[in-house]
Amino acid sequence: MNLLFIGDIVGEPGRAIVSQAVRGLVAEERIDLVIANAENAAGGSGLTPELYKDIIGAGVDAITLGDHLYRRKQIYKILEARDNIVRPVNLPAEAIGRRWAVVRTKSGVSVGVCCALGQLFMKPVDTPWRAVDDALAQMPSDVKVRLVDFHAEATSEMQVMGRYLDGRVSAVLGTHTHVATSDEQVLPGGTAFQCDVGMTGPHESIIGRRVDRVLETTLTGLPSPFDVATGDVRLNGAVVEVNPDSGRAVAIRRLCVDEERAAQLAKDYPAG
Repeated sequence: MNLLFIGDIVGEPGRAIVSQAVRGLVAEERIDLVIANAENAAGGSGLTPELYKDIIGAGVDAITLGDHLYRRKQIYKILEARDNIVRPVNLPAEAIGRRWAVVRTKSGVSVGVCCALGQLFMKPVDTPWRAVDDALAQMPSDVKVRLVDFHAEATSEMQVMGRYLDGRVSAVLGTHTHVATSDEQVLPGGTAFQCDVGMTGPHESIIGRRVDRVLETTLTGLPSPFDVATGDVRLNGAVVEVNPDSGRAVAIRRLCVDEERAAQLAKDYPAG
C-alpha cells in the first residue's frame, strides 16, 4: 500500500494546490491514504473549521498539527469532535484534541497516526520520546501501519526520533522547517524516514512568507506583518510504500508538484 504525507500546508496558496492536485495524485500514484500537516493552513498560522472541511474535502484523510495548532480558537470544536485530526502527543494531558487516530483506507487497512513536537529551539514541551511511546502503546495492537509526524526544528533531533522508532512504526516524517531535506531512506528496522518533507505553499518566499517583509524585520528590527507569499507554489511531501501485513516500509521517495503539474492533474481528474 502507498501512503502520501503532505508537508505543512501554508495559507491559501497551499490549500489551493492541495485542492488541485490531491485527487489526481491519488489516482496516478495509487495512493491508499493521504495525511497532511495543516497547522499553517489559515493565513499561515493555525486552522479553522471551514478550512479543515475544505482540506478533507480535497481528498486528505487525516490531519496532523504542530506548535501553531491553537492559534485559531474556532478549531477547538473540531479537535474535540473529529476522529481524523490529531494534536501533538507531548502537550499537557489537559490540552484539547486527540493524541492519536486510526483511519482506514478504502480497502479496509487501518493506519495509526500521531504527531509530536521537538524540544530543541522550540517552546518548552514534555519529552516527545515517552509521549510517542505512550500513544503507540494505546493504539490497537492489530494496527500494523503507523505514521509519526515529528514537528521539530533540529535535523539532529529528527534523526534521533527516526532511529528511536525504527522497527516500531512504518514512517517517521518531519515537518516544521518548511525546507525539504534529501535524506529520505528506509532505516534498517523497516521505518521510512525523512528529516523534513518540506512545505506545501509558495516557494518564492522565506519559508512561505513574503521576502520583503521578512528582510525588513530582520535587517531593521522593526515589526512587520509576515504575510503569506504567493509565487512558485508547490506541493511537497513523501510517498511511502508499506507492507500492510507487517507495517514495514518498503520504499520512500520525495514528491514535489509544481503549479503546472497541479493544473494538469486538476484537468485530468476534475472534482466529482
